[in-house]
Amino acid sequence: MDSEQARRVEMFFFPFVGGGHQIPMIDTARVFASHGAKSTIIATPTNVLQFQNSILRDQHSGRSISIHALPLPDDAVSPDIDMSATPFTDTSVLREPLRLFLLEHRPDCIVFDGFHRWAADLFDGLQIRRIVFTGNGCFSRCVTENIRRYVPHERVGSDYEPFVVPVLPDRIELTRSQLPPFVREKSGVSDKMFKTEEKSFGTVINSFCELEPAYVEYFRNQMGKKAWVIGPVSLCNGNVADKAERGKQASIDDQTCLSWLADKEPGSVLYISFGSLARFSPQQLLEIAHGLEASKHPFIWVVGKIFSKSRGEGEGGGEENWLPSGFEERIRESNRGLIIRGWAPQLLILEHAAVGGFMTHCGWNSTLEGVSCGVPMITWPVSAEQFYNEKLITDVLGVGVRVGSLEWMSFNVEKAALVGREKVEEAVKRLMGGGQAVVEMRMRAGELAEKAKRAVEQGGSSFKDADALIVELIKVRL
Repeated sequence: MDSEQARRVEMFFFPFVGGGHQIPMIDTARVFASHGAKSTIIATPTNVLQFQNSILRDQHSGRSISIHALPLPDDAVSPDIDMSATPFTDTSVLREPLRLFLLEHRPDCIVFDGFHRWAADLFDGLQIRRIVFTGNGCFSRCVTENIRRYVPHERVGSDYEPFVVPVLPDRIELTRSQLPPFVREKSGVSDKMFKTEEKSFGTVINSFCELEPAYVEYFRNQMGKKAWVIGPVSLCNGNVADKAERGKQASIDDQTCLSWLADKEPGSVLYISFGSLARFSPQQLLEIAHGLEASKHPFIWVVGKIFSKSRGEGEGGGEENWLPSGFEERIRESNRGLIIRGWAPQLLILEHAAVGGFMTHCGWNSTLEGVSCGVPMITWPVSAEQFYNEKLITDVLGVGVRVGSLEWMSFNVEKAALVGREKVEEAVKRLMGGGQAVVEMRMRAGELAEKAKRAVEQGGSSFKDADALIVELIKVRL
């Protein structure tokens, strides 16, 4: 793409406030800036603090990218309290300041997150071309659509009886217990999300064609969706500073973390993280701790916020001390484990040679980051479309093993069935213990990582799709 030609295209990006959606949207804006488009990220003043350093580095390298912080009324409560905002967070306080900004600045398009449920009507009223960003891959979108269209879950006798999702390229089995409540209860939420896309110019997808080729084709041709597949966008973070600061400042010094990993054998460490939204009970965390210790494999465990701490007294005793008695002392003395409380530099950890496995909630960002680093996974889906992503990881790609999570947990943590320590230990030993099946799994994961890197390089499939969107915006502008 000729940079002078591309600079004729001005793209606005309006990310959602939750970390799982904000982070890849910021990376997406940076990707298009690297292709020569003039990118402007629209955010709240608080959100800006989370990513302004990487944008400054891009500006210093000559890229046309900037941030516009929406001014909020003095009495307004900003919706971005932290990176764990849920999909149901109300962001409508941003509507009026965004409208005023768009009255004075009219881009060639605005890429917006579908979780801003009010935004499509605003853009249509102002006659601004809109492109949807959902934060999901094509596989989960195809599964979602065919469950919506064919309702196979209504023809089974119980929440745990498997059903096959019809008319997909692969045989995908799910249970009602793994579906979002709004799907089981026919709330119409998924219908509304699909209608949001109907009048859009198209959809930007954070994935790459080589990862899910049959589903990219299905999404475009069978579902009739106009889509540009431009990921993995996390690969735009080329330097250590970008990786260390991605999302927000890590709660551990990145050099401390890397030094700990440097002492470990290649492929020997299991990395455990369940994202910014998952809330496990102290009882479930206790089971994880026992399973990790019994597996005898080195690990880095990122512990987020704990649900209902006051009810977590037991072996560990006390509100904070939910771990087995003496656990932290034992892993510290043996140098076999590292616990991170808070935010972790995930990209730096996953790409380290010592890391040989990733226990994940199967959020799409984490899934793509694991794939991009060639790390096989232990799948522990919790909510959203994560049970669908698990099927892609284990059944389609063959780069993961299940821990045995059976039901959509959402925020009703206290009623969630526990995954016992034996299952945790078994999954860790299976993935980290070697054997021919694991060797083959690691080979497949490594091949996918190479394909991911080639996809975003000049001439790659994602590189071409990013250029193709810019070209199309030029054509409709003329």
